[in-house]
Amino acid sequence: MRKYLVVLFALSALAACSTVNIGRDFDLQTFASKVEHGKTTQTQVRGWLGAPTSSGIVVDSSGDRMEEWTYYYGGGRLPNMPDAHLKLLQIKFDRQGVVRGYNWSGDNK
Repeated sequence: MRKYLVVLFALSALAACSTVNIGRDFDLQTFASKVEHGKTTQTQVRGWLGAPTSSGIVVDSSGDRMEEWTYYYGGGRLPNMPDAHLKLLQIKFDRQGVVRGYNWSGDNK
């Protein structure tokens, strides 16, 4: 029984100091410095940032449908995550696969 308690205590201590990450890190500054509305293509974005974390379709107020790629990354140290950070980038492409808009939030590192 004592052996199990020691293992349990060790696992708890490790968990308390572990780092948690979600998504995949990406370089927002590279994207922002290279993107051109109405010119940049999905192929270019994929080359700069890799595959999106998720994708879907959005419909704007005029009824236009656009493909939206989402990149996100977050992380911190357990248990309180005082150094937690999150960044999110959403890119909208028209039917031809050209950037029509984007928004981001969080750390720009």
